[in-house]
Amino acid sequence: MRKFLTALIVLPLGLILAAFAVANRHFVTVSFDPFIADDPALSITLPLFLLLILVAALGVVAGGSAVWFGQRRWRRAARRNDAEARAVRAELADLRAQAAAAKAEPQRLPVPSGMGLYGPVGRDKQRATL
Repeated sequence: MRKFLTALIVLPLGLILAAFAVANRHFVTVSFDPFIADDPALSITLPLFLLLILVAALGVVAGGSAVWFGQRRWRRAARRNDAEARAVRAELADLRAQAAAAKAEPQRLPVPSGMGLYGPVGRDKQRATL
């Protein structure tokens, strides 16, 4: 189901992107020099579709980085809680091992001679002869 939904979203977006790239093949000059507009020292010329795709990719990377840095507090808390849970599990395993070692084997009462578990030897619970 997940692959179907991914295909349902990715395929139309890919077709739209391809149509956009074909329709916007003309070159544009991007200037990074705010002082000289006629002949900028820092400029680049590239197709419009490539410029827009690069800007979108840069936005995705910047947004992902911002979210990742914003969630570092939660990741740190999760690591701390995981370490604490592991320590508690190890302590619990040690305590269970100590309890199992300290647990004495239940004492069995001695069976009188001539008596079986259910009464006289050779008879069951209903005292039938075996």
